[in-house]
Amino acid sequence: MRILLLVILCACCCSEPADAARYGIARTPTPVLNTAAFHSIFGGADGKTLKTDRCGQLRELEFIALPGTVFSILGESRDGATSVLRVATDEYPTPPGTRLYVDSRVIELREERPLPRVRRLPSADEIIARLRGAIGSPYVWGGNLQGGVAELLELFYGAGVPAASQGRLSLAGLDCSGLLYQATAGWTPRNTSQLIAFGRGVPIAGKTADEIAGLLEPLDLIVWNGHVLIVLDRQTIIESRLECGKPGNGGVLTTPLRRRLAEIMRTRRPLDSWPVAGKQRDAFVVRRWFR
Repeated sequence: MRILLLVILCACCCSEPADAARYGIARTPTPVLNTAAFHSIFGGADGKTLKTDRCGQLRELEFIALPGTVFSILGESRDGATSVLRVATDEYPTPPGTRLYVDSRVIELREERPLPRVRRLPSADEIIARLRGAIGSPYVWGGNLQGGVAELLELFYGAGVPAASQGRLSLAGLDCSGLLYQATAGWTPRNTSQLIAFGRGVPIAGKTADEIAGLLEPLDLIVWNGHVLIVLDRQTIIESRLECGKPGNGGVLTTPLRRRLAEIMRTRRPLDSWPVAGKQRDAFVVRRWFR
């Protein structure tokens, strides 16, 4: 009898609720926020506004998950009439102290773990063409879709959104690592904290800007924990820069390679690999990742 009771107790202690291991798949491009208060971000009290800071940025946006992205569902809450899911995904390691949330209306729920999103690395020519095609796009914090998320207009703003406002309200634009993420169809890591160790390092320590420029190849990354620039060709750098207070608050632009390197090296020194000790305010590395 005691043995039977122990077996029953063990079974009760070890079992999990039936819905504890739920998963979800992004059916459409899916904004992933670090807050569950979606309706205070999108639409606001009047159903027409987008919450932004003084630089026009939505700091609550972590990234935009591509269709097919797999999420683990960690919890669920209500935001008005909307169900909001707390999630985790292998495609975006969560920063310490940060929680990730998605709108359940764009997620297909599953009880068993789905296969990961299919990723295909485009050719170098395709990537470079996509980078060039993004020139002039606005800077959007957490943005990695040049055309934005059209579903946001339907879910939170309804009909009658002026054409001039649709791009801003749908998060149309790119941040620095989002520019690369879009160009590679979501093949590269989403954040600079991962890009600083992505691929292999190019030895640049102790070299001048001209010497470094002579080593660089198309698609090499000039990167530090906080920003990434992409070598477009042997003469040109492309990046998405936040320039708060300037018209448009920055965006995707190109600059001559040697000139931009010289600008960077006024405040940063070249290293062969990123230090283990996290952020370094005065350093950068070059990572070669393509093929």
